[in-house]
Amino acid sequence: MRILITGAQGQLGRAVVLEALRRGHEAIGVDVNDFDLTDSDAAGACLAAARPAFVIHCAAYTAVDQAESEPERAFAVNADGTRHVAEYCGAAGIGMIYISTDYVFDGSGAAPHETDEPPAPLSVYGKTKLEGERAALLACPNGIIVRTSWVFGPGGKHFVGTMLRLGREREAVRVVDDQVGSPTYAPDLARLLIDMAERPVPGIYHAANTGYCSWAEFAAEIMARAGLPCRVEPISSADYPQAARRPLNSRLSPLRLMAAGYDRLPTWQDALGRYLYGTK
Repeated sequence: MRILITGAQGQLGRAVVLEALRRGHEAIGVDVNDFDLTDSDAAGACLAAARPAFVIHCAAYTAVDQAESEPERAFAVNADGTRHVAEYCGAAGIGMIYISTDYVFDGSGAAPHETDEPPAPLSVYGKTKLEGERAALLACPNGIIVRTSWVFGPGGKHFVGTMLRLGREREAVRVVDDQVGSPTYAPDLARLLIDMAERPVPGIYHAANTGYCSWAEFAAEIMARAGLPCRVEPISSADYPQAARRPLNSRLSPLRLMAAGYDRLPTWQDALGRYLYGTK
């Protein structure tokens, strides 16, 4: 199958391209240098030239804090850009997966968020991703939305890499302990996305590695697994102010994923070990 992957230079996009190729699919990776996602004509022309049988839309504006000061750009990419991709897929009658985020929720409570829970984003970034979801479903009703959280993997900047660097440089790091969610390993999520492309069941899904932790607990596990003596000092979100508000509860329920017959992702501890030791 010919699968087009947007955002192919990002850490998730790269993982999806590799997984598609591993399974014998024809993977076409495109990124910002190939076409302007915010230009409907350019986006349509790029997609039409590629003639994909399925599209996995990983491209996004992901500068969460910067989005607070440039909301127009964030909306142009995450909402308008997604609509342009979805309009092509809907008109061509082909499948599409749109990657969304835990940031569409306000993070209230302590129970895992279900897929039918009303979204209530706290940040500009979360609002733009929610608008992307709505645009995708409106233009491509048979599409798939996959919300995920705390992605890390080979290449790119992410929390694990930052903690490893700081763990080698410092005796202690201060990390928030009141935001709880699931770290998600890009290659594990990529396997699920190709499963979905091969057997699409339209709808909204939550997909993250199994198990929950706070950022501080995640950091402590990283230090321990890497053999770094750096101490992790838990702090509250109030002690680490950022431009964009983060949801305190980013737990995502896998029930809809399981009901559709898709496999849950492995535990985040297992995924972290594979990332650190270079195994699949």
